[in-house]
Amino acid sequence: MARPLRPLVAGGVYHVMARGNDRAPIFLDARDHLAFLELVKLTVARFHWRCFSYCLMGNHYHLLVQTPHPNLSRGAQYLNGAYARLHNTRHDRVGHLFGGRYKSPLIQQDAHLLTVFQYIALNPVRAGLCADPREWQWSAHAALIGDVPAPGFLDAVGAHSWFGTPLDRRWYADFVAGPSLFEYDPDRPVF
Repeated sequence: MARPLRPLVAGGVYHVMARGNDRAPIFLDARDHLAFLELVKLTVARFHWRCFSYCLMGNHYHLLVQTPHPNLSRGAQYLNGAYARLHNTRHDRVGHLFGGRYKSPLIQQDAHLLTVFQYIALNPVRAGLCADPREWQWSAHAALIGDVPAPGFLDAVGAHSWFGTPLDRRWYADFVAGPSLFEYDPDRPVF
């Protein structure tokens, strides 16, 4: 049976995720995290994406991106392929780094979008890696609330605009700290 086609939409907003093969770690140290973020920066520039949020976990990552052109597949292939080659070379390994296809649900509702912001920010808290999402250095959260400078590829103004005024970080911070609008499972469709 053929795999279903991914919806590629100009201006589409996607929650992009990829996990390590057999759930193995894809980030072994700070250099891996920094190398991946550099590749995100290159991908955002090369494919003209807007990155609103991200979180790098031990064996997977999350990105919240908007694609002005319908090029999500090409960009994700570039990002994952470049990182896998770099990782395998650096750690003297061979074979697949990522297990299966990346996931990329298209976000079509405001409530879904806001919940994905919250889901990404709280991922390390739910995994027991920190008590507060601002403590996780491999996430956009601290930059989005203004605790640290935003990396150049992160569209913090664009992220804040989904929560009200583009320069008001409080709405984003209050939303992430508050209750979920609905129970979000990235493996199930949102209707």
